[in-house]
Amino acid sequence: MSTPSASSGAGSAPAQHLNAKVVGISLAAAVGGFLFGFDTSVINGAVNALSEEFSLGPGLTGFAVSSALLGCAVGAWFAGSLSNRYGRIPVMVIAAILFFVSAVGSGLAFGVWDLILWRVIGGLGVGAASVIAPAYIAEVAPARFRGRLGSLQQLAIVLGIFTALLSNALIANTAGGSSETFWFGVAAWRWMFMIEAVPAAAYGVMALFLPESPRYLIRRGQLDRASKVLYDFTGEVDVNLKIEQIRKTLEREDAESLRDLVGERFGLKPIVWLGILLSLFQQLVGINVIFYYSTTLWQSVGFDESQALLTSTFTSIMNIVATIIAILLVDRVGRRVMLLVGSAGMALSLALMALAFSFGEMSAGAESVSLPDPWSTVALVAANAFVMFFGTTWGPLVWVLLGEIFPNRIRASALAVAAAAQWAANWAVSASFPTLSDIGLSFAYGLYAAFALLSLVFVFLWVPETKDRELEDMDSLELGRGRRSS
Repeated sequence: MSTPSASSGAGSAPAQHLNAKVVGISLAAAVGGFLFGFDTSVINGAVNALSEEFSLGPGLTGFAVSSALLGCAVGAWFAGSLSNRYGRIPVMVIAAILFFVSAVGSGLAFGVWDLILWRVIGGLGVGAASVIAPAYIAEVAPARFRGRLGSLQQLAIVLGIFTALLSNALIANTAGGSSETFWFGVAAWRWMFMIEAVPAAAYGVMALFLPESPRYLIRRGQLDRASKVLYDFTGEVDVNLKIEQIRKTLEREDAESLRDLVGERFGLKPIVWLGILLSLFQQLVGINVIFYYSTTLWQSVGFDESQALLTSTFTSIMNIVATIIAILLVDRVGRRVMLLVGSAGMALSLALMALAFSFGEMSAGAESVSLPDPWSTVALVAANAFVMFFGTTWGPLVWVLLGEIFPNRIRASALAVAAAAQWAANWAVSASFPTLSDIGLSFAYGLYAAFALLSLVFVFLWVPETKDRELEDMDSLELGRGRRSS
């Protein structure tokens, strides 16, 4: 094995540097997150037009909208095993191909059933990207900067959501409506889907030029390649020492599989349950209700349709700003403190929304609830506060933690299980909201507030602090109140 560095003195900690190369490859990997956000949001601008085009009823329309989530769960589940067998980079390329095929196929769909098929294919790409990007970034990032680099995944997701909303608005406004003819005589709603092919192709090309994860290379015995990545990108000074540390955490020679996640009690290892619960709580607080049903929400507080759409876009921008704040804070403040603050803030904001909607009034001849002053203002402020608390904490930090808390040998498989649980929870929350809102919006937001409060207890009791820890130290991670084992 050749090493491009000299060993440091015994007992000295090698310095770590944040260079442009590691930022560049982290950004390129995070483009998968951009497509993740774009793909899951792009259908919002096309749903009314495609419902008219294919004469869909409410049930089939809802299934067409949510069908991508089915692919997301499946894609997340299999991404881990594929990345262990073939590498992180090939899975990124596969995800890019799935995004590209889904974009073109959805735009050229002949009917609702092949549209659903194309959406499921896109969901497979979203699920794979949701696993592989945080795992890859965690494995190439220096420990001191892993939090902010890992947060790029969430920043890319919210930028993807915003870009999809903006793209849909520009196409619809230029064509005169989503059902109207746009370029080359093709309906505007079809172009909303097909435009995603451009970033999908760019993602695939960029992935081909990324270095493979050093942890994967060491597992495969490609030590020269791994040492070059560690030195050139991660900034390791003592490459020999780092490779030896990684090798010790990859002791078993058999291939990683889902069997490695099984523990002596409760079916799975405690660290795997920790990842699953982080994923579940991220969704059970109801964040996607704000984004999927935001236009309806703002109309209920007295906005007309154009004002509601503008406010939804403003909320998306707030989410981007919140994620940038998280990137600046995560490696200074730490994961655990930020999650505790986020849980408390979300619980309070959601409780205020529940209180505000308890004063809702049903207008004569209307099917929706409207809020009188001052409760309409309370609901508006509380909803945006909820987005800010989520966006600065649970939104990006869960992806950071999922990329770093698992030991090297089970990281990809464990992350795949946690991400699949997250997509299942996303679907459950999104699908159940209309029923919960029929019971009462106050009940729905009260339920989400309860989950936010439970997430506070969960973090306080079980989530450890991982700031500045090397990935190779995660084997000794002790769960509960931020402790570290000696």
